[in-house]
Amino acid sequence: METSFLKNSIILFGYYKNLGEKTFRQIDADKLFWQANEESNSIAHIVKHLWGNMRSRWTDFLQTDGEKEWRDRDSEFDLKTQDAAQVFQQWEEGWKVLLDTLDTLTEADMDKVVYIRNQAHSVMEAIQRQIGHYAYHVGQIVFLGKMLSTQWESLSIPRNKSQEFNQHHNKAENRGDHFTDYLK
Repeated sequence: METSFLKNSIILFGYYKNLGEKTFRQIDADKLFWQANEESNSIAHIVKHLWGNMRSRWTDFLQTDGEKEWRDRDSEFDLKTQDAAQVFQQWEEGWKVLLDTLDTLTEADMDKVVYIRNQAHSVMEAIQRQIGHYAYHVGQIVFLGKMLSTQWESLSIPRNKSQEFNQHHNKAENRGDHFTDYLK
């Protein structure tokens, strides 16, 4: 089965977005602001940072440097309020900018040059860079969510369920299912 780099990247970004959202559903809204200490980030801090990064990197993606002059990265780690609705709004807004931009790209764009902090990247490299960055932070969100949840439901293969998963997966492959079917 052939999948283009761009299509696969959109699937991966969707997968990480989905992991974050499954985590949010498992914790109380007030837990979004919990910090282990003053130097650690809460889920809300991480979301605000992702929001700032996504807006900066993906706005005018092919035309301007990914580190916009209007971005204030340091303020992304300063929470002035503890408003869960704002956290969820930022989450959605950031992902929308990213996914809307990816929807405008074509495979022919992958070799074009874009800049992030004055450093040249092919579009493909820039996408890979952001996949890694967002996966890193979504992993932090999941880790914090797992610690803060009172009844955590696994987002992957639950403990002692590998054999059951593998049996289902083998049956799914024989039916022609694809990775995206597991994102639901």
